[in-house]
Amino acid sequence: MNKKIALIMVIITSMALAQNGKQVFETYCWGCHHQTAVAFGPSFSQIASKRSIEEIEAMITDPATISTILGYKRNAMPAFQLTSQELEAITAYILSFKPKIDTKQTIEKKAQ
Repeated sequence: MNKKIALIMVIITSMALAQNGKQVFETYCWGCHHQTAVAFGPSFSQIASKRSIEEIEAMITDPATISTILGYKRNAMPAFQLTSQELEAITAYILSFKPKIDTKQTIEKKAQ
């Protein structure tokens, strides 16, 4: 019974975080980023497939520094002063667009 309750709590928390992330996205990110299509900035699916949680959070809070570290020649993204909850929510929202890996195809490719 406790495992079911814990699972339900995780699901509810994840859903709430995703909803909060969507709200943060609509407030701060929508002008330059789209979830799956390239706009002025890369899509969230591109970002999620290339970057770690730490890199995403750093790009949001200190884009000038992380752009230099990642080897970019220029940076157009402004720094955002988000609360820790907003930062966690938008990061989780971005990562929710990470492409799903087909495990069977991955194993088959490795076997060839």
